[in-house]
Amino acid sequence: MAAETDDRLRLLIERVERLEEEKKGVSDDIRDVYAEAKAVGYDAKAMRQVVRLRKMKPDDRREMETILDLYKSALGLD
Repeated sequence: MAAETDDRLRLLIERVERLEEEKKGVSDDIRDVYAEAKAVGYDAKAMRQVVRLRKMKPDDRREMETILDLYKSALGLD
């Protein structure tokens, strides 16, 4: 039983390690896309913000934008 448990643990850890390596590769690819966008004149920070907003549910995005507008107005930023 212990050997079986050890083998399963090793396999799980190896899977995590492979996934971590894939995640690093994807992160590098994303960084390259932002660098490419910047090289042709796009604002990478603005693009990151748009990506973040597109991930949100429409209702959550509207609520966040409403609150942000309220805070900006209260601080005289508009």
